[in-house]
Amino acid sequence: MADSKEQATSGGQSASRRVAGSVGEKAQQVLKEDYDKARTLAFDALKSRAYLYPIKGIFYFLTHRSLWKPFTSRLAPYIGLSVSVIGSMFAFTYLPQLAVLVFVNGPLAVFSTVLVVLNESSTIVNIVARNWFLQDALLDTFDGTLIARNNTAIVSEGREVKSGSDPMARLGRILKSPFDKFSITALVRYIIHLPLNFIPVVGTVIFIVLQGRSRGQRVHGRYFQLKKWSARQREGWLEKHTGPYTSFGLVATLLEMVPVVSIFFTYTNTVGAALWAADIEAMNTSMTDETAPTLREAAKKVE
Repeated sequence: MADSKEQATSGGQSASRRVAGSVGEKAQQVLKEDYDKARTLAFDALKSRAYLYPIKGIFYFLTHRSLWKPFTSRLAPYIGLSVSVIGSMFAFTYLPQLAVLVFVNGPLAVFSTVLVVLNESSTIVNIVARNWFLQDALLDTFDGTLIARNNTAIVSEGREVKSGSDPMARLGRILKSPFDKFSITALVRYIIHLPLNFIPVVGTVIFIVLQGRSRGQRVHGRYFQLKKWSARQREGWLEKHTGPYTSFGLVATLLEMVPVVSIFFTYTNTVGAALWAADIEAMNTSMTDETAPTLREAAKKVE
């Protein structure tokens, strides 16, 4: 009887070890796959240099005064909105969130909470601004930049283009609806990702990266519209170039988190996205080695 119990115990322990070993092997496999995927995305992002376009947008915007009109026309209301939102967020949400984060982040909670509040404020400002008074101005900025880069033909697919030398003065009546507004799906995804900030340091970094990825997927909405790409074509292109768009979105997100002056970076990021689109059109970007004919073929395959 005792021997039977010992054998049963021994058999149970062996089964447990096999299960534990199987779970451990599976976990290692998953981690390796995730690591390989992250490494591939990072390599694609570095190779594409897409993260430089938000910086290029700053210099291009500053050196092309003709692009300033949409920016200056919306400056006062945007600054008022930003100051109100950021001030209110720090006054009413900083201390409660600090009280929670201090238990998981320790002394670093002071800094991580600031990043969280700034990100939350940036999201609120973007939702309100893009849905109420920035949409047309950013659309004009994107189209005007494309015209300044001699991409009149593609802009004419979405609006009337007049003659002249000033790219902004050449913008005529809009023929196609502008950028997509901030979607409910994006807002829900943002709320779902918020708890990541409870993970010390790493969680906040992952949270910002995820926001950058979401931001990157929206930067070429107008470009895809002008290209007349279907939803399936857009998804195929974005999936193929996840690394570059994530790197662009990450830099753009960090710039737009800067208090008050975030409106400036909102416009320069739009300029940067248009410059990137112009380079894709000319096939002068290192994001892809495809020629124009093979690009068309790739687009047809995902239809």
